[in-house]
Amino acid sequence: MASRKPVAELDPRFSSDDATPTPWEEGREHLERAEVYWLSTVRPDGSPHVTPLLAVWLDGAIYFCTGPEERKARNLAGNPRCALITGSNALEEGLDLVVEGSAERLTDDAGLRRVADAYLSKYGEDWRFAVRDGAFFHDPGSLQGPDPGPAWVYEVRPKRVFGFGKGGPFSQTRWRF
Repeated sequence: MASRKPVAELDPRFSSDDATPTPWEEGREHLERAEVYWLSTVRPDGSPHVTPLLAVWLDGAIYFCTGPEERKARNLAGNPRCALITGSNALEEGLDLVVEGSAERLTDDAGLRRVADAYLSKYGEDWRFAVRDGAFFHDPGSLQGPDPGPAWVYEVRPKRVFGFGKGGPFSQTRWRF
């Protein structure tokens, strides 16, 4: 599915006087290249749960996987709204990104194979997945240790993305989809 180009808006309250909105192409490229993302979900009691994970940006959505019994999967079963965050730890450089949307489980084999190929291309042989029964399974030889069992794959199509440009100038861009 082709992604639609979002509308970019600069928030002058949180931006330097000389800032301009970050172009979506730049934000999207950062999402594609990022290696580590932080997923924020909501526990059944309403408290937040945040955890690092690997993800891929593909065709206008971000994809990640997790075991069906892990806290993030259990949280998403009750409330699919989530945020994925990536960026730089530095104050004077980089672009931090927050993707807001709802996670939907991906189960069709063709879609799962495309996402599995994207993981392999981005992260290498340790992240080679086989696709069966609507889930990912680590191929033998990937990730050392015992077989962790199935990993469910989730797709998050952004409703909003925030970009926080740091350094000269500081900027806050919101992209609405």
